[in-house]
Amino acid sequence: MHPIDNLPAGLTTRALTLDDAPAVLSVIAAEEVVDLGEPEMTLEDVVADWRRPSYDITASTVGVFDGDRLVAYGDLSDADVAYTAVLPSYQGRGIGTALARWLQATARAAGSTRIGTQVPQGSAAERLMRDLGYEERWTAWDLELPPDREISARPLPEGFTIRDDAEADRESAWKLIEDCFLEWSERERMSMADFGAKVWGRPGFEPWNLRLLTTADGDVVGATHVFLAGDGGYVARIAVRPDHRGRGLAPAMLVDAFRLAREHGAVRCYLSTDTRAGARGLYEKVGMEVASTWVNLAVTL
Repeated sequence: MHPIDNLPAGLTTRALTLDDAPAVLSVIAAEEVVDLGEPEMTLEDVVADWRRPSYDITASTVGVFDGDRLVAYGDLSDADVAYTAVLPSYQGRGIGTALARWLQATARAAGSTRIGTQVPQGSAAERLMRDLGYEERWTAWDLELPPDREISARPLPEGFTIRDDAEADRESAWKLIEDCFLEWSERERMSMADFGAKVWGRPGFEPWNLRLLTTADGDVVGATHVFLAGDGGYVARIAVRPDHRGRGLAPAMLVDAFRLAREHGAVRCYLSTDTRAGARGLYEKVGMEVASTWVNLAVTL
C-alpha cells in the first residue's frame, strides 16, 4: 500500500480487509444521511464489489482510523473509478484531500491516466473535488417510482416471455448486458467472473434477481438485474438487445421487476441512470421521479 501523507496527528492507516466492510458501510451511510437524507448503500453492495476476482483489496484500499474506529476510507475500485467517504464529524480536517492524493498516486502507479468519482450534487465531496481540479464528465440521477404509483406498459408482444435466470443462461445474460452498456460507457468489458460476483454472486442472490426476456425461440434479448436494498427494490441493470428496441419491452421489464420487488417486501422502487445513457426521459415518461442528482468528476493524472 502506498503511504498516505498529511493526515491529522493521531490518525493511523492500513489496507482494508473484507471484515472491514460493515465499518466502511457505516462511514458511507453517515455521509449519505447528510447529503441525501437517508443511506442508499448496502453491505451487499460493498461485499459484492470487493469479492470480484480481479480486485485486490490490499492494493486498492486504505482505511483511516482514530484508535480502533474507522473514520474514513479510500477505494480504487477500477482503473479510473474511486470511492471515498469521511465521517461528517471528521470532515474539514484535510482527510478527504489526503485520500484524493493517495488515490491519484495509486491509480497512477497502476497505469491509469485519469481517475474519477461520483458524488451527490452540492455535497462537500463535490466542492472538494472541484477545488482539487476535478472536472465534470456527466450527471447522474436516482429515479424513484412513488409507492402509490404503478408503471403502465402494454403487454409483451406475442412470443416474448420474462422469466427467472437459470445457470445455463448466465453467459448470454452477461454478454447482452455488457454489450448494451458498452454502447455508451467508456470502460473495458467486465469479465464474466467479475460480472457474476456483482450479480449472481451478490450476497442473498435469488433467481428472481436476474430476469430474462426471451423470444419464442428461446433467445435471450433482454435482461433486468433487480434486488432488495433496505426497504427499496433497486434495478441495477436493464438492457434490451438493439434489434428489439422500440417495441415497449423495457417498460414491461420494469413493471415485472418492480412487481417482484414489491412482492418481496420493497416499499419503494428505484434505479440510476446518467446523461450518457440518454434514458432519463423514458423513466420519467413511465412515472418515475428524480430522487437525487449526482455528478461524475474526474482529473487527468
